Amino acid sequence: MPQTKQPAILILADGHVFYGSAFGKTGIATGEICFNTGMTGYQEVFTDPSYTGQVLIMNNVHIGNYGVKEVDVESSSVKIHGLIARNLEELYSRHQANGNLNDYLKDNNIVAIDDVDTRALVAHIRTKGAMNCIISSSELDVAILKAQLAAVPDMDGLELASTVSTQEEYELGDVNASIKVAVLDFGVKKHILECLVERGAHVRVHPAKTSLSRLKEFHPTGYFLSNGPGDPAAMPYAVATVKDILQENKPVFGICLGHQLLARANDIPTFKMHHGHRGLNHPVKNIITGQCEITTQNHGFGVDPEAVRNHSNVEITHLNLNDESIEGIRLKDRQAFSVQYHPESTPGPHDSRYLFDNFMDMMRLQKN
Repeated sequence: MPQTKQPAILILADGHVFYGSAFGKTGIATGEICFNTGMTGYQEVFTDPSYTGQVLIMNNVHIGNYGVKEVDVESSSVKIHGLIARNLEELYSRHQANGNLNDYLKDNNIVAIDDVDTRALVAHIRTKGAMNCIISSSELDVAILKAQLAAVPDMDGLELASTVSTQEEYELGDVNASIKVAVLDFGVKKHILECLVERGAHVRVHPAKTSLSRLKEFHPTGYFLSNGPGDPAAMPYAVATVKDILQENKPVFGICLGHQLLARANDIPTFKMHHGHRGLNHPVKNIITGQCEITTQNHGFGVDPEAVRNHSNVEITHLNLNDESIEGIRLKDRQAFSVQYHPESTPGPHDSRYLFDNFMDMMRLQKN
């Protein structure tokens, strides 16, 4: 914390008020409140495009204690709208770090609050569910802030993917590679692309609203549907494109939002979860192998379990062992599969990176 503490305030949509100290940029931030259970990897979490529109609680007691580093990012900027923690630290121990968290948040225009009882706050969110909130270090009048909070749109029904997607196509990897992956970018993380390139793929990343005809100009061996923020039900343009892609009968792999879009392209509804899954420690069972994976997760929407189980052409491949929510599916008549969690695992354990190998094997087999 800075030596001179300035007051800050956090107000939830249900009227609960929390007082703390200002950190980062002085100002006001709004969005849907959510929490992450990870103990490390805060910089990668902050720069994950899937957090767009959200105010994040970090559960670990100390955040910022190993500073920030230029390479520890998942996108070009911080994507969270605001930050809440128990102790946000300016002093850091990692000699390789490029700077401290306070300056990093200021440079990225992020309003933050610490000295908050995050255990009580997270317990409240787990009980009451996700809701909008407002953080302020520039205006402390509760009535004024509540009026501003009332105008913040709900995440349910919000289309955000096109706001964080690339605006221009770009390519990664060896242009002479035999495997070519067309990526639909709904907010893709940097390390997902690296996992594909490291396995020998030539990747072209396309804006969220790219048509199938344009994707096909790359002559892809397979298609990848990325993670991203917002409500998949508000993305009919993406669902239509995924339906078109499936008609190509080429390998398809989706992660997180991509998983939800693959489900919706097969007429499986999605829904807003009570408080979502976010962290580095969620147990998932692979139904096909019987093995358990410890996974990294970040999602506030899920696919309808009953609709999946009743679907004649969709098979469940992975289940969350905490709440039995659907974590993976595959199509019976296509080489198309998806997972709700993040197998690139940055941050997090690498138990699930075999999924990228499976995708590469699918594409090699089809090409041969």
